Amino acid sequence: MSLPRIAVDAMGGDEGVRVMIDGAAMARRRHDKFKFLLVGDETRIKAALESHPGMAGASEILHCEDVVGGDELPSRALRRAKTTSMGLAVNAVKQGEAGAAVSAGNTGALMAMSKLALRTMPGLDRPALAALLPTLGDNDVIMLDLGANRECDARNLVQFAIMGAAYSRIVTGNERPRTRLLNIGTEETKGTEDIQQAAEILRATTGLAMEFKGYVEADKINRGDCDVVVCDGFSGNIALKAIEGTARFVTDLLRRAFTSSTRSKIGFLVSRPATELLRHHLDPNNHNGAVFLGLNGVVVKSHGSANAKGVANAVEVAARLLEDDITNRIKRDLGEVDAASLSAK
Repeated sequence: MSLPRIAVDAMGGDEGVRVMIDGAAMARRRHDKFKFLLVGDETRIKAALESHPGMAGASEILHCEDVVGGDELPSRALRRAKTTSMGLAVNAVKQGEAGAAVSAGNTGALMAMSKLALRTMPGLDRPALAALLPTLGDNDVIMLDLGANRECDARNLVQFAIMGAAYSRIVTGNERPRTRLLNIGTEETKGTEDIQQAAEILRATTGLAMEFKGYVEADKINRGDCDVVVCDGFSGNIALKAIEGTARFVTDLLRRAFTSSTRSKIGFLVSRPATELLRHHLDPNNHNGAVFLGLNGVVVKSHGSANAKGVANAVEVAARLLEDDITNRIKRDLGEVDAASLSAK
């Protein structure tokens, strides 16, 4: 695999430099062609690299001590884009010094900096935040938007469906991903006017590289019946947090149940292979790497609490999108949409 190097914001995330470098090194052990631009405090980065001698020849360090705070307002962070590790990582993509940027820092700040530096692709109104979620099916489901856009009209939802389907084709290899709009019911009369209008456009438009399957309710997102779930950022973020919270609830409940008595502990030992499989499936690090789709460049958001395995997965997501040229895929798919139907309000 021959790819442009990946800029890593080494200062972002809850654990900072050590985990970001460990994750990048883990990704490179899996794919020895990866190269990196590591952005952050040079002294701390070099100390972390001592544990990974194989990274030395594959990495360049861009020194920067300024860091975007986890609770910092995007507007304030934006004013410091030229001095922070996050801003410099994104700018490296803009300047062609890297093919993609990966950060585990402040999501709002990362979106603001990415939009300003890379701009939205021609023909798209807004970028969207997309992530992979586990399902009972053979493939993960892609869900977008997950918080980049609080309110969305029908045009936005249609564009999100196109971007999500393009991403799904890369991840799953399915040339016609099953795509649904998140709604409060599956009947055609349910939902807001914008959701209904988006559904009408997607049903009527021919030539789209997807199979539009109507609506899906939130409790069916993880059943494996669809490949792409489309929604506005407000609803998507709430649904995502509810899914993540339920996963933690189930694992904590099982842990409590299996440690409540001697009999329960024995039962845990007997059922350990099954519980380990459940833990692996629900571990967010195995699905880490949300993507800002719709920009003139690749930016991947790693979860702030991700461990090295999670960061490695985020790096691999960035590489996969570069390899499969996600930007041009989306541009081609947009060309299949009837401009007149998209502009109808």
